[in-house]
Amino acid sequence: MLSPRRQFLDLWDRLSSNARGKIGFSIVTLSLVYLLVALVVGIYWSFAPASFDVASSARNKAIEQQREVVVGSHTTSTLIDLIQGLLDKPGGYISNDRFPPGIWLDNISNWEFGVLVQARDLSRAMRKTFSRSQSQSTEQPDLAQAEPRLHFDNDSWVLPSTESEYRDALKSFAAYHAALSDTSAENTQFYARADNLRDWLGDVSTRLGSLSQRLSASVGQKRVNTDLAGSAGADQATAVASEVEVKTPWLEVDDVFYEARGTAWALLHILQAIELDFQQSLERKGAVVSLRQIIRELESTQNTLWSPMILNGTEFGFLANHSLVMASYISRANAAIIDLRELLSQG
Repeated sequence: MLSPRRQFLDLWDRLSSNARGKIGFSIVTLSLVYLLVALVVGIYWSFAPASFDVASSARNKAIEQQREVVVGSHTTSTLIDLIQGLLDKPGGYISNDRFPPGIWLDNISNWEFGVLVQARDLSRAMRKTFSRSQSQSTEQPDLAQAEPRLHFDNDSWVLPSTESEYRDALKSFAAYHAALSDTSAENTQFYARADNLRDWLGDVSTRLGSLSQRLSASVGQKRVNTDLAGSAGADQATAVASEVEVKTPWLEVDDVFYEARGTAWALLHILQAIELDFQQSLERKGAVVSLRQIIRELESTQNTLWSPMILNGTEFGFLANHSLVMASYISRANAAIIDLRELLSQG
């Protein structure tokens, strides 16, 4: 008895060359059509979500829940919107896709990661400080469930998928948001204190400082090692060179750019919510204008990118260097955050 493989080969041999040609032509045509459709869909999926009004969003959620907007409503609502934006934008969540066109779209995937990091940092701050009156107080149950789910692997495809974990986190954040304005839920609070805000801004500053360095490294730089500068008697585990050369690989330049763009998009919305929830603390410290200047710098990072690709020219070369332009906005925002933290620590 002939094997299945042998039977298939005999059948293929019996087909006329004309029939084989038609089959081959059909396969090639279908492949080209598939690739063309994937290309068009991929372009559509690559568009990031538009900015949104954090005040209107918080107000609409309160109306749906038949609640009032209270301290913390804007920040919590914005965190929910950021996560929903990742999951429900065109193409949905793409970072864990295993098939075209999603697997090709590294730019929007890095944008997603930038947004995700800010959402994770905010969720940790809400669980650790914003929702607790002091270090010995009990943590809020909904936030305790949501925060680890949001830190789940960002590219898990199945069992469980990243989307399912993040949607479970959304449910917990929504429950916390609803409980904030519930007068019977006295243990669910949001403490808009200057020291809480200052702690979270420290994490933000660290993130922006790292992004600024990575963006600036697009052209390659020799840097003096300042790891132990200003710390008398300090030491480190292993010796390193006094000068190091840092350069982002050419194929990763656009990845860093879009991660920074996603980070700035998420952060400017969070800061807009912070301005509303921490209004009294900011006014008392005379820090409202400083916060608005940070938002203004971050808004500049969202200007339309007219080039079809991220250009990587030298500092004063003929072609633009989009990474250095982004680094300029990020650095100015970070410097303003450092000043704001100092302002919040006074008095």
